[in-house]
Amino acid sequence: MASIDPNIDPYGYLGITQNSDGSITRRPEFLATCTADSDPKSPVLIKDIPINQQNNTWARLYLPAPESGAAPATKRPLLVYYHGGGFILCSAASSIFHAFCSRLAAEIPALVVSVEYRLAPEHRLPAAYDDSAEALDWIRTAGDEWLTDYADFSNCFLMGTSAGGNIAYHVGLRECVDVDQPKPLKIQGLILHQPFFGGVERTPSEIRLAGDKVLPPLLSDIMWDLSLPVGVDQDHEYSNPIRAVRLDVVEKVKDQGLRLLVTGCDGDPLVDRQIELVKMLKDKGVDVVDQFSDGGFHGCEIFDDSKAIVLYAALKKFVLNS
Repeated sequence: MASIDPNIDPYGYLGITQNSDGSITRRPEFLATCTADSDPKSPVLIKDIPINQQNNTWARLYLPAPESGAAPATKRPLLVYYHGGGFILCSAASSIFHAFCSRLAAEIPALVVSVEYRLAPEHRLPAAYDDSAEALDWIRTAGDEWLTDYADFSNCFLMGTSAGGNIAYHVGLRECVDVDQPKPLKIQGLILHQPFFGGVERTPSEIRLAGDKVLPPLLSDIMWDLSLPVGVDQDHEYSNPIRAVRLDVVEKVKDQGLRLLVTGCDGDPLVDRQIELVKMLKDKGVDVVDQFSDGGFHGCEIFDDSKAIVLYAALKKFVLNS
């Protein structure tokens, strides 16, 4: 994929072919990691558990191995993670996200639940939101021993990378709306790692980075065309939280004391949209921590270890509130 210019051959870059029935054929996912392939010397234990067999959704759990002599049920922060891929690609088993979550669990340390959700265009939004919210209900009721023994349900965070950051935001808003329902899971914060948002009008960063070799606006347009409900444009609330902001929901976010961490970099065409979201939320009184760096590219911390180290430190500080 890296050898293909996304501005010249975006479908080849993505490894997809559009079909006449509205679906897409994806290049086989050759870089995937199953639990059996995990490093046996890893300090993190890993297992997969089905959530909704009809929708073929499941979760991959990452548990920092209990230290020798530690209490048998040491509670860890619970971090629910949603992978990236523009809503149309990748999986919780994709090697890049598997490695990211494994290290995330070890660095904080936290019990990480990485969610497998349905992809568009076969399952357009809000399917990914529905699956991701269903995963929270599963966590609350599953009774899995890793969750009951090691997860601190009162200290839960929703996190996502790129499209996953978009999911964490929208699912977090849903949870705020449904706050009156009895729930054993207390969401303390949302972590939006280079979140994927859009809009009809180009931002200055999208214009400046129109020829970007990682995620040019042309590529984002294709992803939104394939993932948004049929007949809507990128100013829809799923894509553009500024143009379609629900002030009543934002007010609930503030009232409930939900904290947000938003990360980005100025080498990402989406950076202006991320900064705009931060400004809007701060202006409404929401507790937002933002971390924007110079240079980089969309998803750089997934691929660049030196940048990942800085991100893990920020995540640890945010989750542990230190």
